[in-house]
Amino acid sequence: MLTWEDFEKTDMRIGTIIEVNDFPEARKPAYQLQIDFGTEIGILKSSAQITKRYSKEDLLNRQIIAVVNFPKKQIGKFMSECLVLGAVGEENNITLLSPDFKVQNGLRIA
Repeated sequence: MLTWEDFEKTDMRIGTIIEVNDFPEARKPAYQLQIDFGTEIGILKSSAQITKRYSKEDLLNRQIIAVVNFPKKQIGKFMSECLVLGAVGEENNITLLSPDFKVQNGLRIA
């Protein structure tokens, strides 16, 4: 079990996807995302295996929730800088977590 103190170390923020690219080098189908987390954090990159449910057009300008304080992860030649959060369904079919209403980029999830 996590303690409340453990949970508080996880920095989850709202960001807007500003660029979506195919990631043909990935082992499993994925997109390369650039996400704007506002002035405090800036723009971070992420690789996301969300191609089953989302097209590139669906993702552009969409607000999402991501963990921004994990260590960077090298995926092929791409450096992922944050972890986009989603609910994992059958056969790794992921539904992104997002706010119900448009909010300011960089807001912390509490």
